Amino acid sequence: MASKSYEIDMCNGPLLGKILKFALPLMLSGVLQLLFNAADIVVVGRWSSEQALAAVGSTSSLVNLLVNVFIGLSVGTSVQVARHFGAQSARDVRETVHTAITLSLVSGVVLIFIGFFLSRPMLELMDTPDDVLDMATTYMRIYFAGMPVVMLYNFGSAVLRAVGDTRRPLYFLMLAGALNVVMNLFFVIVCGMDVDGVALATVLSQCVSAGLIVRSLMRSQGSYRLELKALRIYRNKLFAILRTGLPAGIQGALFSVSNVLIQSSVNSFGSVVMAGNAAAANLEGFVYTAMNSFHHAALSFTSQNLGAKKYDRLGRVLLLCQGSVIVLGLVAGNAVLLLGGPLLSIYTTEAEVVGYGMIRLRYVVAQEFLCGCMDTMVGSLRGLGYSVMPMIVSILGACGLRILWVYTVFALDPTLEVLYLSYPVSWTATALTHLVCYLVVRRKVIPRAQQV
Repeated sequence: MASKSYEIDMCNGPLLGKILKFALPLMLSGVLQLLFNAADIVVVGRWSSEQALAAVGSTSSLVNLLVNVFIGLSVGTSVQVARHFGAQSARDVRETVHTAITLSLVSGVVLIFIGFFLSRPMLELMDTPDDVLDMATTYMRIYFAGMPVVMLYNFGSAVLRAVGDTRRPLYFLMLAGALNVVMNLFFVIVCGMDVDGVALATVLSQCVSAGLIVRSLMRSQGSYRLELKALRIYRNKLFAILRTGLPAGIQGALFSVSNVLIQSSVNSFGSVVMAGNAAAANLEGFVYTAMNSFHHAALSFTSQNLGAKKYDRLGRVLLLCQGSVIVLGLVAGNAVLLLGGPLLSIYTTEAEVVGYGMIRLRYVVAQEFLCGCMDTMVGSLRGLGYSVMPMIVSILGACGLRILWVYTVFALDPTLEVLYLSYPVSWTATALTHLVCYLVVRRKVIPRAQQV
């Protein structure tokens, strides 16, 4: 069967090759997703205005704040599908898939209204400058109009990822990414649009990738096959998704709260600093997304092996994922720093903007591997069925410490360098706490006779 060739047997045989086979397409998929926003930023930075660049770049933390609770539910979907798939329970897989896809559509519709009505008030709360506010509001409202397809893609990809299929989402994003770039250039250069054009191009390209994901699920021959007439919410499966996904979503949203606070602090320096921060943050996103593939690898491999009762493989999954993410983070983060000048010049021709972008690369991106370690620990904990614990640790560690830093250390020395230092400090503290939690949880989950 065609769909079988895309699956990965996570419960038998050597692990490293399979983890890399899982992570590499996911890594490239994440990078392509970022190219959607990167194309927006590059096109408006080159062919529109500095204000348009600041408008598009300054919305990312707010978009994440409004969307992450719902995206977190897709994490719950991946955990539950992987667990049932590893246990070879076809009925549970089928019911979870149809519940998840129905939930994605409902979530998307809810987000349309949230984005439309809350975009401008929240941008104002972030002290977005007047010369940027209208364009940022327009971008967000158009972007949120496409939320049903964004949710559909994320939940559908979570199902495929749970069974080891990370290749087809990559193929679909390659096509959608190419379309996004072409439409960006057409709408801005040919049609004379600015932020509205790049937002429209992003939404239309995401329609393509979501449609292809749905088509793949409908044509799959396994237990995760999607049948539109069977779409409904199974209450017990919904609660299972919520148990894992809701804490993940809340954690993501609260991360965004701290990032919104930092973005507000960046905004206080003016639109030139905002533009430099936006360009550097976009480059940082590529490093983070590449590393985040090992978060998902830890989650899926842990979930499937726990479902299959292959307890001896759980520790090896974590060690291999952590080793991979450290190597990747160090290499990629320092490569971006080394090539920072030319890379930032892709986004803008203003030397002052590039200079401010380099500050973020030096203090945040070069230390990004610490964030990868933190997220990989979270993936392993969620794969073991614990989602509330990492949420609490992340709220107190990464989020709480970052907010405390802004109101104390940054308040005493209000420079960009001090503001950006809040990231590596909070990542380190939170990762170490997650490690302690993992060691405690693993002893509870694994039967005593199986513990090594």
